[in-house]
Amino acid sequence: MSSQPTLNSLMSPMPLVAIIGRPNVGKSTLFNRILGSRTAIVDDVPGVTRDRNYADTNYRNRPFRLIDTGGLEPAASDGMLALIRRQSELAIAEADVLILLMDGRAGLMPQDQEVIRLLRGTTKPLFVAINKIDTPKTEVLVADFYQLGIDSLFPISAEHGIGVADLLDALYPLLSDQQDPEEQNPVPRVAVVGRPNVGKSTLVNAVLGEERVVVSDVPGTTRDAVDSLATYEGRQYLFTDTAGIRRRGKVDRGIEGYSVARSLRAIGRSDVAVLLLDGEEGITEQDTKISGLVIRQGRACLMLVNKWDLHEGDAQARQRFERDLKRRFPFLTWAPVLFGAAVKPGSLRHLFPTIDDVYASFTRRIPTGELNQLLQTILATHPLPSRKGKPTKITKSAFMTQVATRPPVFALFVGHPENMTPAYLRFLEHRLREEYGFAGTPIRLLVRKK
Repeated sequence: MSSQPTLNSLMSPMPLVAIIGRPNVGKSTLFNRILGSRTAIVDDVPGVTRDRNYADTNYRNRPFRLIDTGGLEPAASDGMLALIRRQSELAIAEADVLILLMDGRAGLMPQDQEVIRLLRGTTKPLFVAINKIDTPKTEVLVADFYQLGIDSLFPISAEHGIGVADLLDALYPLLSDQQDPEEQNPVPRVAVVGRPNVGKSTLVNAVLGEERVVVSDVPGTTRDAVDSLATYEGRQYLFTDTAGIRRRGKVDRGIEGYSVARSLRAIGRSDVAVLLLDGEEGITEQDTKISGLVIRQGRACLMLVNKWDLHEGDAQARQRFERDLKRRFPFLTWAPVLFGAAVKPGSLRHLFPTIDDVYASFTRRIPTGELNQLLQTILATHPLPSRKGKPTKITKSAFMTQVATRPPVFALFVGHPENMTPAYLRFLEHRLREEYGFAGTPIRLLVRKK
């Protein structure tokens, strides 16, 4: 069994295999076992998984997309359990193949029978796996589940991998034998980041036009970094809804610690970070720290001030907020700022065009000849810092080339790198932005000996 737990090809028509079942039967453990990596957060506490979690993998060279779901509680009618149930129902609706997982050690529970009754009407292939069967003594526990009237049961141990290959062998004929087509056009990866409860999941649902992730007023609802594919005017974007990042001293060990780590990893593998700010509460110190995490990982960034519908009728509110932005984010002046409300998708009409502009800057490459023409123009009026008061030759005194994109990185070759000052490098960065834009992306300047 081999796995490639990436979502680069979310747009490919691969079979969808959903793992469903009541809470705490080991769905995320099985999800991780099939992928061969710790992609989903696992804990003994019921209800850890809340959103649908997707990952691409393959078995015996046949690709498929695996979906991990929250625990299915048929009786749940309100609160968080009802929201989780809704996500499970959506996964069942979109899946091509279903794996129903039950807990062999706990035995057949009334909730299991309720789930079976919910699935009676589906015509989709259903594979019933009995988990936590990891010793000869526990094999007899499978007998209790035959009263469901299902002929084929698959005893497995998701934690130890026992029986998982047999389950996948049974699924194998339903998997496509076509390999994923290689991507012709890269899909921008967009991570939605911010403090807890600023509206990240609501924003993702708004751009997708569906209930992709669980939304609740309870801070910390989102735990996994959840990837979703959005399409705008024929172009596709991979959005990642991340867990809210609190101050380090307030982060609990365990589930929340894993969630924050996943959020940081999601930022690192994104192209563009949408930093969501709370238009009602205003800017906090934690917002500036999160923006620092984005910059340190070299990601492009734009800021979206959410809940701006609450300021309707206040003509001065935007000017006050923009002044506060300049004061709190002096290091992020190159990041575009949008105002809107995730609960009103019509107010987000500038989001995708801005993401396109930022992504274009993030991936832009300037020809070396053009770059050095600009450099010589700069040196004619602002020569390189001199050594011990001696003037530096203007012509042929420096050479610049772009050595990387994502983000743009420039190497400046000079005779005396030790003379370069931070102020002069900031000046060069300002001129590069003035000439080429580079909206929303950090720029890195490397000084090297000529």
